[in-house]
Amino acid sequence: MLIRDLLDYIKLPFRKDKELYFSIQRIVGFYPHRIDYFKQALMHKSIGKRNAKGRPVNNERLEFLGDAILDAVVGDIVYRHFEGKREGFLTNTRSKIVQRETLNRLAREMGVNELIVSSGHSSSHNSYVGGNAFEALIGAIYLDRGYDACMHFMEKRVLNELINIDKVAYKEVNFKSKLLEWSQKNRVKLEFKLLEQKSDEKGSPVFTYQVVIEGVEGESGTGYSKKESQQQASKLTLQRLRKNPQFIDAVFAAKASRTKMEEEPVLVVPDTEQKEDFFKGNAVKERETIKDEAPRQDPEPQQDSSVDEFDLSDITAQPKELSREEIIAAAEAAAFAEQYNPPILLK
Repeated sequence: MLIRDLLDYIKLPFRKDKELYFSIQRIVGFYPHRIDYFKQALMHKSIGKRNAKGRPVNNERLEFLGDAILDAVVGDIVYRHFEGKREGFLTNTRSKIVQRETLNRLAREMGVNELIVSSGHSSSHNSYVGGNAFEALIGAIYLDRGYDACMHFMEKRVLNELINIDKVAYKEVNFKSKLLEWSQKNRVKLEFKLLEQKSDEKGSPVFTYQVVIEGVEGESGTGYSKKESQQQASKLTLQRLRKNPQFIDAVFAAKASRTKMEEEPVLVVPDTEQKEDFFKGNAVKERETIKDEAPRQDPEPQQDSSVDEFDLSDITAQPKELSREEIIAAAEAAAFAEQYNPPILLK
């Protein structure tokens, strides 16, 4: 490794991109073996460059690789530095180091921003250009020198010289407050919904909260307290708001739908009179009202009874119910009649 570095140094004055070699060495601490990795790491997509096959050439693929390597390297460093700390503490510390604001600051402090090649107008409007280029630079270091070189760069050039890892670890970043501030500025409804509350294997309570913005589900976070879980959910939601334009569009579309419904006037004014239609007497009143309002008709002329008489032959009166004395008297009369008027037998 040292012999190859010496040869690279000897050949440096004769190289085409010697200024870039010097700049990379000043930032990462060594001369690149393959400068093309670092050129691509510093190439923003706004320039629209394509290779011979028509594929875009920029730092997005290296940014993807560098993001994964950076998480692994910083996680390794944090794990060894904070011995005995819980997983939640280690995760939060790593997140503070690799978050976009920190990477933007590192890119600015180390001079990475000065080497970025872009169309010019994009970098001034995109606050992520520096941080993205820093991640792509980690990817270039990994491809050029390997994992150990990435570890050496982060330990010696970043954490030892630029970042106090202990201060970062114990610094409280209120992501929930930032999310609330953003929601208030944009006048969107924000709530934290409890998804789950359980106990771990040691009996400690564990909470899972989800951020909901204008009814659109955001990210969720889990922690050993409501505050911790809501902080984690807020942080992940802020990252999603930064990186996912579709999520923002969905939030503001929901807001527009809500505000439109709230602003639309209701033309029909409710009646204040109470209809007591549950009283039976009201039916009588309604019938009387209908009767009074019905148009009056002249009485029909009476017809002559001789013309249209009723036939009363089919109408019989109901038999009168007899008393006990009347029944006995009738039975005695019938017996007396049979005694003096015996029935005639037919032969």
